[in-house]
Amino acid sequence: MLRSFSYVTDHTGFCGTIKNSASDFVVTEIEVPEHLLRDTRAESLQKTSEAQLEPSSLCLQQPKKQRTEPPSPCAEGCHGGAPSPSERDPSCAGGDCSASPNKKQPEGEPELRSGLEEASMLDSLLGKPMSELLNKFACDLKDAWDLENNADAATREFSLGPILDKKDRADLHSAVRQKFPFLVTVTKDNEMIVKGNADYRELCQLVTEKETSDFFKFLDAKIENSTFSFAPDGNKEHRKVVHHFINRKFGRLLETKSFTVTDVNDQPNMSIMVRFREKSWSRKRSAGGFQEKQDLYTDFSYTGIKDKKAITYQPMVVKKVTPERLKEIGSKMEKKGMRIHNIHSACQHLRLGQLKGNHFDIVVRDLKHHSHDSSADLKERISEAMENVETKGFVNYYGPQRFGQGQNVQTDQIGLALLNEKMVKAVKLFFTPEDTDDPVNNAKRYFLQTEDAKGTLVMLPEFKVREKMLLRALNRYGVNHEGCTKGWLNIPHSMRIFYIHAYCSKIWNEAASYRLKIYGSKVVEGDLVFSEENDESVSLNDKVHVVTAPEESANKYSIKQVVLPMVGHSIKYPSNKVGQWYHERLSKDELQMCKFRVSPLQLNIPGCYRPILKNVQNLSYFLEGSEKGIEIEDNHLNAPKVSLHVSFDLDPSCYATVCLREIMKCDF
Repeated sequence: MLRSFSYVTDHTGFCGTIKNSASDFVVTEIEVPEHLLRDTRAESLQKTSEAQLEPSSLCLQQPKKQRTEPPSPCAEGCHGGAPSPSERDPSCAGGDCSASPNKKQPEGEPELRSGLEEASMLDSLLGKPMSELLNKFACDLKDAWDLENNADAATREFSLGPILDKKDRADLHSAVRQKFPFLVTVTKDNEMIVKGNADYRELCQLVTEKETSDFFKFLDAKIENSTFSFAPDGNKEHRKVVHHFINRKFGRLLETKSFTVTDVNDQPNMSIMVRFREKSWSRKRSAGGFQEKQDLYTDFSYTGIKDKKAITYQPMVVKKVTPERLKEIGSKMEKKGMRIHNIHSACQHLRLGQLKGNHFDIVVRDLKHHSHDSSADLKERISEAMENVETKGFVNYYGPQRFGQGQNVQTDQIGLALLNEKMVKAVKLFFTPEDTDDPVNNAKRYFLQTEDAKGTLVMLPEFKVREKMLLRALNRYGVNHEGCTKGWLNIPHSMRIFYIHAYCSKIWNEAASYRLKIYGSKVVEGDLVFSEENDESVSLNDKVHVVTAPEESANKYSIKQVVLPMVGHSIKYPSNKVGQWYHERLSKDELQMCKFRVSPLQLNIPGCYRPILKNVQNLSYFLEGSEKGIEIEDNHLNAPKVSLHVSFDLDPSCYATVCLREIMKCDF
């Protein structure tokens, strides 16, 4: 996919082979320290559908009515906090858990973390523009609530449009309520409507808004055996009003009781504790309430997808599995090629993109000169290459593994067919076999020859989950446009949009190569540069600036500040030859009128921006013979047993194979 593409460096490079074995390519994820997660910003401009940690305001304002009593230490942090391992409920290992009522959480941390995650979910499900409109509606509604005699505040509604997929609707219901506890969502003929939560507003008149927000998040999370406590309240009549409110509104789900606590002055006081009734778990939610109970499930979450042929180290969170259980099955996992280390409880899951980057330890074998290089000094060639890339960086291409390296049909081709809404063609491309004789490819050949979905299902091994999900729908609805559309809808949203993203990545790679060929490393008028503005109220497009002629003359920007758009419906293009190239390239693929919304598949592609160049950090290397003690002398590396060991760090969404391509000046 990268042959004939541009380089940013001008050294000669060298040849070699990588991934001779898994141990030659070791990837270690660089984690974001847990105490910094609440301040995480997206380090790159790349925004995927699965994850972008971009915080936004929760629009929570100061309550109009405050308690006369000072809050206890637990009032600000007892909900959603992280207790010590001995206090955690083992059933919540790896998932969400609730703190002990008397434990304090660092102020603000739960809300900020939730805001990061739910903003990411809303952007993914709705697209950035619609997500921003929802945020504006929420803020305007809160402002209206604070105005006296505002009659229309109770009737205001906002439509999120039709959401056909049931799972997407459930995810959206949850994401909206978690980010905006003062809103409720209802569905009318697949159209999702958002409006103010009258119960939330009423409770705000009784307790602080912080407590109200935390209470409704507790209510929506519905974690079995969890409890919620209001701040200590010495006024018996006021406590009675709060008890009556909860019993009147949520009595079928919740029960309350008062218990004695110690306040900030070490004096005894009373507080209201809320917990779920035992029989409430099997009931459905009411209009603003709970969904039907679902079976317990095991869910793995992680922050990044790693190379298939490599040894990789990364944190993972497993929901509904205790640390003890993981330790018990450790030996069984090791037989399958997976080792589990540092097992401990966690109180939040992981999301794609929630990492600082990756550290790579790579061995390049079979070192030799390029065929056109007459130099005998290969060691000098290696040194020159390392210094050059360390100084100038590398072109930030998407790596070949994003497109299905070596396959007869690559993922971007399927993505293009989906964007053109050619559903049958996309299915046929999906089932195009490789040139090998094995059960999977034999099953694919059989399907293309017969369109017998049921027979193909029998032939496919169980691990081909994606193929089987699609075939089940094809068996039911037929291999026609409607049937294939329903087939694609039968696989998860993240898998459907993966193919679209592959096509967008291919276009970005071609655009980056074109940009460097015609303008080189000079920043020219019409280029797009990114502002490092940290104001969350500024939209992504407003952070992208179009370079002017005076700025070009003054050399105001460097090439490392230049970004190119990933195609979508909410991005702007460069106003120079590169912008024209984008339009011509999309027209070539019959996408000149594409809105980058595939409504039949509920796919929404807003687009984003990606830097043309990236830096490599902490680069180091050494040469080694296959036997210990062998030294490389006289700068000659003719022996095939000499290998290059190279280590470096890369930001998220950067590819080590692309960095090595720049270093070695060869494609893999």
